[in-house]
Amino acid sequence: MDTTNNRPLKSHEWVMNDMKQKIQNGELAAASKLPSVAELAAAYGVGQSTIREALSVLKAMRMLTIRQGSGTYVNASTDYEPAGQPAFLSDAAWSARAHTLRHILEVRKVLETGCAALAAQSRSEADLLALADTLAQMEQALGDETLGEQADVRFHQQLAEATHNPILVQMMHSLSQQLHDSMKDTRALWFYSQRSSAERLLSEHQAIYEAVAAHSVSEASQMMEQHISKVETVLYGKLDSQL
Repeated sequence: MDTTNNRPLKSHEWVMNDMKQKIQNGELAAASKLPSVAELAAAYGVGQSTIREALSVLKAMRMLTIRQGSGTYVNASTDYEPAGQPAFLSDAAWSARAHTLRHILEVRKVLETGCAALAAQSRSEADLLALADTLAQMEQALGDETLGEQADVRFHQQLAEATHNPILVQMMHSLSQQLHDSMKDTRALWFYSQRSSAERLLSEHQAIYEAVAAHSVSEASQMMEQHISKVETVLYGKLDSQL
């Protein structure tokens, strides 16, 4: 695979742009399978984490599909916008969906900052083991967005369980489907708008875990608020741009 020496400041951006151009001009054909992360890292002369960041952005743009145990495949051009922007950001239904998502994020901020704080106060060693296991699964799923989403939802539900408050647990379970749907949209929005990565989201979850493990009530609440507020800021900016 030919690469380019005309690199932007961030490595994953020039890798992403180069791969996107190859997809758009047909050099990487629809339905074709990409080389492994290790092979791409060697071809571009970068680390594997850089390749994963680039793939995360292209996945958010719906230009790629990552299949567990199979590999990464190029999507047909009908699955993404000509400019490479995620379909959910340009669809006519986006505005209504965005306002719903905004309301869900507001509920999550109120509910989950409280869950994180109470979990830091009430968690057991068994709760920590469950959370640590989910973090390990998140790390193992860095190349598989579907598994990453599932682990993300599970982590937040386990935090509620760590409060040992049955009402909070029930509330989180009742929001399970909406929570999963909102995380799918917010992860894609975050990856696309901030050029973020699954590694960065993992580090944020690890920070929440460490605060809970340390019985740091205020820090656990603060880490959770920052985690949700970052996506909220991106969303509000998108909504404001449409006014």
